[in-house]
Amino acid sequence: MSFAGLGLCDEIFRALKEKGYQEATAIQKALIPAIFARRDILAGAQTGTGKTAGFMLPILQSLFTTFEADKHYPKALILVPTRELAKQVHEQTAAYAKYLPLKSTVLYGGANLQAQANRLKAGCDIVVSTSGRLLEHLGQKNISLEAIEYLVLDEADTILDMGFSKEVTQILSVLPGKRQNILISATLSGALKRLSDQILHRPKLLEIDKMGTGAAKVKQIVYPVESEKKPELLSYLIGSRNYKQVLVFVRKKEEADKIEKELNESGLCTVSIHGDKTSGARGRALHDFKEGKARVLVATDIAARGLDISTLEVVINYDIPHVKQDYIHRIGRTGRAGKSGLAITLVDEKEMVALKEVERMMGKAIAQERLEGYAPEILKGPKGPRSSEEKKKTVDGAFGKKKKQERPAKKRKTTKRDGYAKFESPKPNNTKKRR
Repeated sequence: MSFAGLGLCDEIFRALKEKGYQEATAIQKALIPAIFARRDILAGAQTGTGKTAGFMLPILQSLFTTFEADKHYPKALILVPTRELAKQVHEQTAAYAKYLPLKSTVLYGGANLQAQANRLKAGCDIVVSTSGRLLEHLGQKNISLEAIEYLVLDEADTILDMGFSKEVTQILSVLPGKRQNILISATLSGALKRLSDQILHRPKLLEIDKMGTGAAKVKQIVYPVESEKKPELLSYLIGSRNYKQVLVFVRKKEEADKIEKELNESGLCTVSIHGDKTSGARGRALHDFKEGKARVLVATDIAARGLDISTLEVVINYDIPHVKQDYIHRIGRTGRAGKSGLAITLVDEKEMVALKEVERMMGKAIAQERLEGYAPEILKGPKGPRSSEEKKKTVDGAFGKKKKQERPAKKRKTTKRDGYAKFESPKPNNTKKRR
């Protein structure tokens, strides 16, 4: 189905043509009519499937239809988990609304609060924001949400995983009761189900991309590796296979800095982003990576949310994420918009249990390849109690039955209750029958 058949106005259709959009994706075909019908929605959509256009286009169309000249105040609120995703959604919104009189603004931490307040004062129709920064503006009375008609929680599972549920609850308390609510998530967790029960009214479930599965066109592969050889294997894979653009995921900020230093020392131009870096530093690193100035970008899970790099072909998981659902978000950075991609995971012996959890979530086993010199040795030999001559023989017979240890019988302790036993014992019945 083309966008022309979804009831969008000429101004929006013109902007889409300039961006090269022709055919609507599956999530867009489902979301656009559902939002036009003004139903609350819970949608399962993987990253890179066009979900932003799916919810933003019908909102823009509806706001344009009822727009009154020069009356700019917040009518749609888009909550996102990270500043990177906030920037991305805002940029896409501005592109879609290029020929509309509607204004949008973006709010996130790490940027000048007063500059954002000035933009809010100048007027806007759509607000894209992280929850923490929005509460700051609400506290300073820089923004009013009493006229919000649309509330979107983009990557709602991530918002909850990052511990922002209390902040979301605070924001919900100042929103008008009559509004349309849209929750977009890659996974359907218990916390998300509770949130949907709290704010959605008879929602329409759109499970376009089955929640808990990865991108269909992403080839996934696991390399078992000895823990101390992980950095060396990472460098070897990128260099020997001549990967031009690689996103490397790690769990810890300290690990990101360490890997960035080691890869640069090995001749691979590398930058990193994580929560301890300023907004400017993260922006410069991402810009250099997108422009090809840096070959490798090392990122923590939180910092990488919202990264949209359409040409990215390779993602490498340096480790298994703390939250198994983050694996879906990681591999979703490649294979976007229907393109093929490759997701590599390096797993040491301590992470094998976590890998099994990920495979259960994905509903399939992930193919493994062993590289000689990096993979741990497969130990062969007898197992069990007789595997070592130094171990004492603790079994009896050829079938490994444990020897019975003779233990002295424990003497029963007397209690106060024993003193009354003679009074409670049954008395003999000596009563003779009367004749």
